[in-house]
Amino acid sequence: MTGPTSPPLVLVLPGAGYGQQAPLLWWTRAIAEQRGVEVVAPTWTVDAAAKDDPVAFVEHQVAGALDGRRPDLVVAKSFGCFALPRAVRDGVDGVWLTPVLTHSAVVGALAAAGPGSLAVGGSADPMWLPTAVATTRAGLHTVDGADHALEVRGDWRRSQRLQADVLALVEERIGTLVS
Repeated sequence: MTGPTSPPLVLVLPGAGYGQQAPLLWWTRAIAEQRGVEVVAPTWTVDAAAKDDPVAFVEHQVAGALDGRRPDLVVAKSFGCFALPRAVRDGVDGVWLTPVLTHSAVVGALAAAGPGSLAVGGSADPMWLPTAVATTRAGLHTVDGADHALEVRGDWRRSQRLQADVLALVEERIGTLVS
């Protein structure tokens, strides 16, 4: 007889100014919970020290939030994507929303990510540089006309539709954890 199994664990990481209440992360949590997946969603304040060493800051925050557990998937927005080096080291896939592809640690980790990961950025986001990681096995998805918030300034309806499309990608990836 086997014991009860734990539900899959999704780690949802905010950006510097894009918190857990923001649309992409709010709905990511809802999607995961509706699929019966456990969610760990830390909050943080990004100060000057965090900006000086974002990888160390995020890794420290993630270690505290996980308390020794290993996530099955990471969904991160912008600054939260500084978790990419740890995720790649630990063999954990992710959905990386607007990763900071102007930072070498993020570029290097995304280049080394496997095919179970997906990075999403907007064509109007100066930090979205998919050519910097052209050799990655991760999926790269560009949202036409979207900025760093994956929004189209001045067009809330189009922004909402585009974000719904991005959330469908998140839902698809979370779905692989429970199928």
